[in-house]
Amino acid sequence: MRPSAILFLVTLLVAPIRGSDRPNIIYIMMDEWGYFEWSAMGHPILETPHIDRIASEGMRFTQFLAGANVCAPTRSVLLTGLHLGRTPVRSNGGGQPLPAGEPTIASMLKEVGYATGGFGKWGLGDAGTTGVPEELGFDVFFGYYHQVHAHTFFPEHLVRNSEQVPLKGNAGRFHDGETFSHNLIHEEGLEFIRTYGSDGTPFFAYLPWTPPHGQWGMPEDDPAWLKYKDKKWDATNQRGLYDAQMYAAMVEMADRQIGEILDLLKELGIDENTILFLCGDNGGQPYFQNERHPHGFLAPNLDPRSGTRFRGGKGNFYEGGLRIPFLVRWPSNVPGGSVSDYLGYFPDIMPTLAEIAGAATRKDGDGHSIAPTLLGPEAAGRAQDQHDFLYWEDPKSVAVRMGKWKLIRPRVDASFELYDLEADIEEQMDIAANHPQVVAQMKALAERAHEPVRTGKVLDASRAFDVTRHRAINSQ
Repeated sequence: MRPSAILFLVTLLVAPIRGSDRPNIIYIMMDEWGYFEWSAMGHPILETPHIDRIASEGMRFTQFLAGANVCAPTRSVLLTGLHLGRTPVRSNGGGQPLPAGEPTIASMLKEVGYATGGFGKWGLGDAGTTGVPEELGFDVFFGYYHQVHAHTFFPEHLVRNSEQVPLKGNAGRFHDGETFSHNLIHEEGLEFIRTYGSDGTPFFAYLPWTPPHGQWGMPEDDPAWLKYKDKKWDATNQRGLYDAQMYAAMVEMADRQIGEILDLLKELGIDENTILFLCGDNGGQPYFQNERHPHGFLAPNLDPRSGTRFRGGKGNFYEGGLRIPFLVRWPSNVPGGSVSDYLGYFPDIMPTLAEIAGAATRKDGDGHSIAPTLLGPEAAGRAQDQHDFLYWEDPKSVAVRMGKWKLIRPRVDASFELYDLEADIEEQMDIAANHPQVVAQMKALAERAHEPVRTGKVLDASRAFDVTRHRAINSQ
């Protein structure tokens, strides 16, 4: 048995929080959904009543941070419980797989009787590699395996447990086709919930949706698109006039589908015993920028009420690249309308789910269970543990968070910058020169946090998604 597998089996946390019935778990992660891109945050355009409802009936976290600043690594951190200095997938090319037997949230929950399903973008190993989800704890995964494959909503096929599922009338182009992939993904997610919610089997539904990530395109008759298609906005991006309208429509389409999930839980009578997480996968991208809209037309990182903004966005480790919306709803367990300033990130999810499901989590994980924050210290039986530090890295940059301090080296050839986020949330005043001891301490933490990458393997290259062909189709 691999050492990591042994460690995975070592620690058994407490029994399920509520009685003998393990709660169902739904984890919805929207791709590039920004911190302020929903109406309860005061957004001047977007209307998201179902997302707002989750916040009003659950808990909103103000400083829960992404596992990474781009798609594949943040998924690796989430599912393995290891931060970016230790998780196996740390690049975003789409072809790097998780190693065989890597412990995941799905394999952890499967050990205690959960049905496990994933529907959306995997990004952690293509068909023919050691990183396919059906070998890492998922009973079924339907959607995109390869990162680049997920760049179109009209692909020629989707993938179910490594087998291709052809989509009628699609040529693999970014913006047009007959079959809209996300609707199929959503319907299969609903059917998974309906199947196991009906027979009483506890389930883990992992929904890493691609919307609102571009390339943008959706059916012409979708109600969200009908709402926005005739808007005349001074915002352009890839295709010109209508990209911003399509992005707004995708956010509201996703909100509508979240409402369908909430309705289904009520219909099945499992609403009270289902914990639902909703978040973005990394910081928002300030799309559709121009002189009038320097933070992007929909301004994912700009507080519409105060005018304060998070610096940067997807692809860097400033707050704009890491700060995400993060909501948790569990009726009768998590107080409705509550707000937490707990400082956490994606490695916390695996131990949290282990605790509420009565499962064994990996002993070598980098997170803390947030059950005491969600349920209160009395119900959880202890106070909330706090992180000594949080860590991120990519090939060009490094970031460390330690309480109010944020240390970042934005490029390989740059000096380390230090920010006091209590005084300077916009990260405008580099005070590294004023606090050399803090810088030295945090640099030492960064050096300690990094470990060599453990890579998975390609077992059958002939099954890989054809990236070259995909790009050729969309260059015509």
